[in-house]
Amino acid sequence: MPPDPAPAVARRAVSALDDRIEVATGHDIDTLWAHRDRGVLDKSHAHLVDLHRRLAQTEAGVTFYRTLLHRLASGEFPVDSALFERIDRTIGQLGKAAEERDTAEARVIAVLEPIETAARGAHPEGRELIPAADQAALLAVARGAKLHEHLLTGRMSVVTASGKRIPYTHFQQLETAGLVSRDTRCPVHAGQPVALTDAGRVALASNRRAHTAASPAAAPPGRWPHAARARR
Repeated sequence: MPPDPAPAVARRAVSALDDRIEVATGHDIDTLWAHRDRGVLDKSHAHLVDLHRRLAQTEAGVTFYRTLLHRLASGEFPVDSALFERIDRTIGQLGKAAEERDTAEARVIAVLEPIETAARGAHPEGRELIPAADQAALLAVARGAKLHEHLLTGRMSVVTASGKRIPYTHFQQLETAGLVSRDTRCPVHAGQPVALTDAGRVALASNRRAHTAASPAAAPPGRWPHAARARR
């Protein structure tokens, strides 16, 4: 049996918090990382990006060991003691990787929540934004999603292109509000495509513009809004 492969360097892993971060900052993840590399983020946003990068690394580790475990159980290798040892070892490594991912995720959330609060309070027009959880769900749906029913349990949920799951109750709330719709021509057990309605696209675009205008996440060095006010 060949030795365990080493984790390969892959593209940036997608985390469960990506949508929330993009909603709170008004920038996509790749842009935030680029701003961090250029040194144009304020302290709180720079710290958030640093923690998110660590989270992405741990997500990549979980994906690697999960994929390896799937390969070991696929029937590719003979069922013998060596296989059992590798499966046991991989399960242990996967568990450790998941623990590291959970720890990294908790650290990101601790830094992200104050930024979310500040973004809501800094809305320039003084209107209440739709909840961050709703906007994160809309952002995920915008990238592609389907409503599925589990054949055994009968439970329904929306699965997005990034792998994010939206509970059915949350989907119903968005659907009732007229922000999303589903294609009922397709059977739900096969997956009904879910898409934003015109109202959903307007809400998503309006909120992202509001966050971008209100958030000082990135600006040229020495040109922060608070510094400009101080010079007046």
